This record gives sequence, C-alpha cells and structure tokens, in this order.
Amino acid sequence: MIEKVKIHSYRRFRDLTFEPHPRLNILVGENESGKSTLLEAIGLALTGRLHGRAAIEELNPYWFNQAVSAEFFRERALGNAVALPEIHIEVFLEDCDAFASLIGAHNSDSPTRACPGLSLRVVPNPEYASEIEAHLASDTSIIPIEYYKVEWRSFADQVLNSRPKELTIALIDSRTVRSSNGVDYHLRQILSDHLAPDEKAAVSLAFRTVKEQMTATHLKSVNDKMAKLEGALDDKPISLGMDQSARGSWDTSVVPHVAEVPFAMAGQGQQATIKIALAMSQRASAARVVMVEEPENHLSHTSLNILLSRIEALAGEAQQLFITTHSSFVMNRLGIDGLKLISAGRAGSFKELSKETVEYFKKLPGYDTLRMVLADRFVLVEGPSDEILFERFYRDAHGCRPIDHGVDVISMRGLSLKRCLEMAKALGKRCAALRDNDDNDPSELIAELGDLVDDTTRKVFIGATSMGTTLEPQVVKANPDDALMRRVLGVTDRADLATWMTNDKTGAALRIAEATERLTAPTYFKEAIEFIRADA
Repeated sequence: MIEKVKIHSYRRFRDLTFEPHPRLNILVGENESGKSTLLEAIGLALTGRLHGRAAIEELNPYWFNQAVSAEFFRERALGNAVALPEIHIEVFLEDCDAFASLIGAHNSDSPTRACPGLSLRVVPNPEYASEIEAHLASDTSIIPIEYYKVEWRSFADQVLNSRPKELTIALIDSRTVRSSNGVDYHLRQILSDHLAPDEKAAVSLAFRTVKEQMTATHLKSVNDKMAKLEGALDDKPISLGMDQSARGSWDTSVVPHVAEVPFAMAGQGQQATIKIALAMSQRASAARVVMVEEPENHLSHTSLNILLSRIEALAGEAQQLFITTHSSFVMNRLGIDGLKLISAGRAGSFKELSKETVEYFKKLPGYDTLRMVLADRFVLVEGPSDEILFERFYRDAHGCRPIDHGVDVISMRGLSLKRCLEMAKALGKRCAALRDNDDNDPSELIAELGDLVDDTTRKVFIGATSMGTTLEPQVVKANPDDALMRRVLGVTDRADLATWMTNDKTGAALRIAEATERLTAPTYFKEAIEFIRADA
C-alpha cells in the first residue's frame, strides 16, 4: 500500500505531501484542482509510464509547475544564478516483505529513513550543459526538455526499466476510454495480470502456431504467385507471412468481447465497468493500487449503483482504492470518511466523522454533501421555502445572490441537523444553520447540539417563540404592514396571512422572491446573513 506521496514541481503541485488512507481515498475538488494530476503523478512513479508510453516519450514543458518555471526565468532575467527547474515524485510504500527489494534510504525524508518506495525525477542532462545554456541565453521562457532526462529508481537506488513485479496498479479513466486495436495499454496490463505465467506462455505458443499454419496453408497459393514477381533487391523472392514479432503478440491481436460484441464497440460505461471489475478481482494477482477516474461518467443512475455495489463487493483488504469524482452519490455511497479534498495545489483531509454519520449518509446517498465540501462557506436551511426566502433576503441586504459571495444555501430536506453540523465541523468551514423553534425554547434546542455549534464558526439561528413556531408566522410578524403583505402575496382580506402561507409554503416563498417590493426579513434571518458574511 502507498503510505505517502511527495510531489515537487509537477503541474498543479509546487510542493505536495499526501498521505492516503490505506483502503479508500475519494478525491474531490473543483475542475482543474489537481485530482487527476495526483493520480497521474502516482502512476508515473509506480510504472514509469503515462498514457501507456514511457515517461520520456510524454515529457513536455507543461509538466513543470508554472509558478516554479516563471520564478526561474524571472530570477535569470535579474542576473541571479538559479538552478533549472526539476520534477521530483516519490511514492513511499508500506514496509512489508513483498517490497523488500525496494527498501532504501534514497528519498527526501528528513531525518533519513530506510523504507520501500520509488522515485521519478525529471532533471537536466549534464551532458548537454552547453546546449542548455545557449538555449537559455536566447529570448525564451520555455524549459528545454529536449536536454532533460528521466531518472526512475527505487529507494534502494536501483535503476528501473519496467514496473517492479511486486507492484500491480490499474488506472481506469471513465471519462475517455482509450482503445488501440480494440484493447488499450491499461486493459492489456490488467488482462496480463489475470493470467499465470504458464497460461500466458500456452496462449502465446498457440497463437504463434495458428499464425504459422496460416502462413503455411492459406497464404501458400498467394506466395506461389508472388514468388514470380520481381522488385526486391538481389531478386530475392517476395512473400506474405503472419507477423511473429513482439508487435504481433497475442495480447495486441486477441480482442475481448462483451456479449459477442468486440470490447472497443461496447459502450464506454460498459468498458469502464469491465476494467474496474477485472482490476479489482480477488485473485492474488489483482492490482494492489486501483485508481478510477470519475466512475459516474457514461452511466445511468441505476448502472452507477450496480457499479458501486461491485466495487464494494470486490474491494479486498490488500487493495488501496483511489477514486476521483464530481458525484455526491459516489462519495456518500462509498463512505465520506474516505474523503480527500484537492484544492489550490494542496490535498487535505478533514477530521474524522463518527461511524454513525458515515453510515447515515451511505443510507441517503442522494444528498448533495459535495456542495458542503466545495463551498467556501454555507448555510443550512430546513426546506425549499427557507432556501428561497434566504436567497431573497440576502439579495436585498447585499445586492447579489449568496453564491456570488461564495455562500452556498443548502436545504437539508428533512435530514438530521446534527449530521449536517458534524460534516460542517469536520470540514472546518463557516456554517450558519436556520431552523424553526416548533414551540420549543431556542436556547434548549441549541444546547442539545453541544460542541457541534460555537459562536465563531458554526452557529444555529432560531426565531423567538413569541414571533411564531415556524417561518411563515415569523415573516408575517416581521412585516406588520398588512396591506404590503397582501399585495406581495396576492391574498385577499378574507384570508389569514400566516395560515395561507403555511398551507402553501413554497408558493408563498416564490411570490415574495419575485416581488418588486421588499419585505423585512425575520430577525434570525438577518443575524444569520450577518454571521455568514463576517470576516469574508
């Protein structure tokens, strides 16, 4: 298992130290936050490859962190002697017998310690020192990657040319399932890991035999005719034959089928699902590290539910799972205790949630917890009418919607306030919660929440019982101008305002939200708006 990852100057990450959970890691963040880049870096260090090609073949100037590159050229322009940018990626593995050959002290930990791991470094090649200097002397701001080299080593300082056999890794990108000749590099690797050496040898030999028979029998008459053709140097005969070289090996020619349809022609959701199932097989040769990019892509809600059930069923004790997602359903279903937030080139975990809260959201996977995770600060309200009115009263107070200030207003839709506040506490984000008093003393209701609330980060706002038990009478009492209220709501003199609003909560809220005239917000709404904007 991976215990720690260190990344220096690779794309979004200037300097990152990431300590994953030994079993499940759910990576979430805004677009371009670095979720995929983190998995990419881990894959590079473990396999020495990117997109199925050797790292040196994929190397380009945009691998280097932009801030590091800009700083380098700025210092050079000032005449300062600075070292060329370098990329360092280190993956520290658990200390176990399986990784004994990878143990060494050639890593960046301080104080120095011997442990198993791999490192990939992209550094200037000293053999091209003069060419590098000549390039930099010109008017350029491009890193001369043509004069760089890739060093891939174990912590034992052994040069690596291929993935150590002790490490099995699978990367499934559900966003774009790449295929080449029907089977992409990653699927060939997964299929290969599922076959024992003697099975692979038997299949390979049988495949070569078939090709030999094809040449000797079915191509014989064609070759007899071609033997009479002229064109080759020295009048050597021309003939056709099946390719017996490595390029024509069985795993590049044999195509998996799904219900008798070639794999490449199956739906992308089906392709991704098959790859995940193969990679997570309970066989001894199953991948130790499985990385899945956005499993929700190309899948209906029902199919996604089936896939997540399979992931849960297949996950083994000896496997470490990394999943990137933009789906609250995926996050809740697999367990929010595995959440890792990637933001601004950093990776952060939050405080532990109780087992009960994790299970609570697993049973309610449709709730949009990801909005809490990604918001700068958020407001929890009881239902849609509260959400609509908070948005309107906030706009009246500040001239814009809450989201324009990074404030997300989230309806709990009957969920437990305690569970939502525990999420807020774990995230360490500023949160205001509004609720009805339901004819209970507000101070007693708040006291029941204990340390889930405080006066600085998380605060609950409840209307006074003297103003009504729910939101609707609170609004009516905050606006004693009866004629104004009836104009806004379009209610006749015969109707009781509080009763009418209570009978059609959402309809009343929509009329207030769309009105040209302003109403006064209840006091606890005003206090919540002031609190959520404080220190912003």
